[in-house]
Amino acid sequence: MKNEQAEEIFRSFLKNGKNRNTPERFEVLDAALEYEGHFGADDLFILMKKQKSRVSRATVYNTLELLEQCDLLAKRNFGDNITRYESNFKKQNHDHLICIDCGRIVEFANAKVKKLPEEISKDLGFIVSSYSFNIFARCKHIKTCKYYNSKK
Repeated sequence: MKNEQAEEIFRSFLKNGKNRNTPERFEVLDAALEYEGHFGADDLFILMKKQKSRVSRATVYNTLELLEQCDLLAKRNFGDNITRYESNFKKQNHDHLICIDCGRIVEFANAKVKKLPEEISKDLGFIVSSYSFNIFARCKHIKTCKYYNSKK
């Protein structure tokens, strides 16, 4: 599914930054925005290859960085030294709860958390441009934890 508004944002960003406007970059844009959930560059590259794309790994990596710079994607790190991305486009701001045993990621939105960055920044003389909030915990119910179920 093509997203004309996202493509226009990206096209304008590429032009203003004097970056090349190539069909491959827009193929990466479409694949990234269609990806459900969080993904690494290699995850997206493998998916695109399975779909018979001829885009190179370097193009995927470079384009993801450009998409993050123009705020169409958000870069995330969930404590495992793997850079992941998720769409920022037309998506509600949210935070993450990560199981330290199985790696399951649960997205949530909480009004109290949403107010904190603004309050803290104001108190310390800053202006918020963005924030990322991750909670690292263990699945409450062992039965739902992928880590414990894989040991059976």
